[in-house]
Amino acid sequence: MTATLIPPATARAHRDPNVLRWLGAYTASMLGDNVYYLALSWAAVQTGTPAQAGLVMSVSALPRAVLLLGGGVLADRLGPRRVVIGSDAVRCAAVLVVAALLFLTHPGLWPLALLAFVFGTVDAVFMPAVGALPARITGKDQLARVQGMRGLAIRVASVVGAPLGGLGVALGGAPAAFALAGALIALSLPLLVSVRVRDLPADPAAIGGSTAWSDLKAGLRHVRRHRVLGPLMIAIALGDLGFVGPLNVGLTLLADHRGWGAAGMGWILAGFGTGAGAASLLLAARGRLPRAGLLTGCACTAGAVAVGALGFVPGLAAAVGTALLVGLLTGLSGALCGALLQTQADPAYLGRVTAVSSLVSLGLTPLSMPFAAAAAGVFGLGPVYAVSAAVCGLGGLVFLAVPALRRAELPG
Repeated sequence: MTATLIPPATARAHRDPNVLRWLGAYTASMLGDNVYYLALSWAAVQTGTPAQAGLVMSVSALPRAVLLLGGGVLADRLGPRRVVIGSDAVRCAAVLVVAALLFLTHPGLWPLALLAFVFGTVDAVFMPAVGALPARITGKDQLARVQGMRGLAIRVASVVGAPLGGLGVALGGAPAAFALAGALIALSLPLLVSVRVRDLPADPAAIGGSTAWSDLKAGLRHVRRHRVLGPLMIAIALGDLGFVGPLNVGLTLLADHRGWGAAGMGWILAGFGTGAGAASLLLAARGRLPRAGLLTGCACTAGAVAVGALGFVPGLAAAVGTALLVGLLTGLSGALCGALLQTQADPAYLGRVTAVSSLVSLGLTPLSMPFAAAAAGVFGLGPVYAVSAAVCGLGGLVFLAVPALRRAELPG
């Protein structure tokens, strides 16, 4: 499958049929992902012990973390659209095979573990390719708007996907939920095939029969030597490292400690999702926010204060309001970080640059969760939230202290 050369985009992204086809494909794929995760957890809990179910759910993490950087090389070498189409096709086939197995037999946990492993492996190439694709379908001045649209798609998928998965389980158990996930992922394929992409100039570092290893080193050098990308990766790492613990493990412990229960935790998560969705909507509508680097640093720093405050609020209503503020500020800083990454990186390296960012956010920072849980048990929730807020704040300080990052702008 070869890329179709298209002229530079002139329409705004939210009015460009080519971008909207990509957005529809991405939304369908993310919906399928959310239904898949619910079906996998339900099937694992129904089939094995809680410990075995937890192991099945974590199987995908290792191949994803190990192979992410190689996936970035593959996305840049083969082209992101080709890799995304292939990834979705493999995921769709794997989910439908497991759905058929569960419908016809009772094979135990092994097909679920194998499916999780396949998803983790495919994610390692899917995620960098998804990050590199927008630069091929729209102009550079629309990449920030596309980042906001992508954020909205993620929020819609997370809100709608869980009820859809629950409906599938209610109607036909795990096989029906897996089949629904496969159908949603399959829906993305014809849309992706219809998306037109532009070719990029050849990467000078890849001329002369370079190896995958040399391509990987070239991508890492591009990040390390870039005056914006290098410090941006440090800021992203610090922000995510301080944020993951309080939002995941910390929030569960907080709701239990305050007596709010699962319903209270749901309201807090809804507040966070609303704030993050509003931030994505703002970026999608405006397309460009002036003084993006400075604004990101301020939003990240203020968001860190809100994260710390969440651990000390006494009532549920105040916690929901604080979570909404956390979602708005961290959602805005996260969306702007993604937009800066998209616009600052050389498009020929975007797969590898996205792979580095994804490795930091999804491969390394989740390791902080068990430490956050252990620290909460020893020191209490307040100190854990305070330390997490300080780490988040360091990410904002990197933005404010590094001149190139503080002065970074989005194309207008």
